[in-house]
Amino acid sequence: MKTLPTVLITGASSGIGATYAERFARRGHDLVVVARDKARLEALAARLRSECKVAVDVMQADLTKPGDLSALETRLRDDARIGILINNAGMAQTKGFLEQTAEGIDSLITLNTTAVTRLAAAVAPRLAQSGSGAIVNIGSVVGFAPEFGMSIYGASKAFVLFLSQGLNIELAPKGVYVQAVVPAATRTEIWERAGVDVNTLPEVMEVEELVDAALVGFDRRELVTIPPLHVAGRWDALDGARQGLMSDLRQARAAERYRPQV
Repeated sequence: MKTLPTVLITGASSGIGATYAERFARRGHDLVVVARDKARLEALAARLRSECKVAVDVMQADLTKPGDLSALETRLRDDARIGILINNAGMAQTKGFLEQTAEGIDSLITLNTTAVTRLAAAVAPRLAQSGSGAIVNIGSVVGFAPEFGMSIYGASKAFVLFLSQGLNIELAPKGVYVQAVVPAATRTEIWERAGVDVNTLPEVMEVEELVDAALVGFDRRELVTIPPLHVAGRWDALDGARQGLMSDLRQARAAERYRPQV
């Protein structure tokens, strides 16, 4: 019987990450669960070992800290059992752009973009060499919507989508599957940490429904999975318009409307 790949999940102590851990454990995958809260990770690991009879390794790490991020990169490069990376760890923006501190900006960008990129870069060469494996990056619909007023967070999630699409172009021919998962508001602790009462939001998806939908997309090998999008053609139209825009870009000359009038 073929051995299932081990799944490494960041931000696994609660919410989306913990639910991914449970779902993959139920499928028979061994796990490496990563987060800052070691006690919660240990409790999750103990429960999944007991209920699902899988091996679960715990790695305590704060991915905004260089040493912790480096240690996780080493694990991804060296542990040949790990065949699936779930890049889930992230943080929300608490206030408007004018109220951000330098430290807060640095932490958000480090966790939401730098860590995602470096972890993918650590595991991708090994997966490409083996001709198998998957990288799942968790984005957000906020990356489509500057109108939401979360400029830094939204920009970081737009980065995640672009990165995933670009990695797919490079890695799919080598047998590596890359999925971007794009949730809308989901009932997780990220809201409380950002100082927002999730119960004041008009529509919120339960985390189990979000992850189950994302895994349907994973099993179908979708490149972009948007669980709250009911009209699939909307994404197709958006992506088609983007490709049409690219075909209209002629770099040798400025467009007529930008030429000086004489």
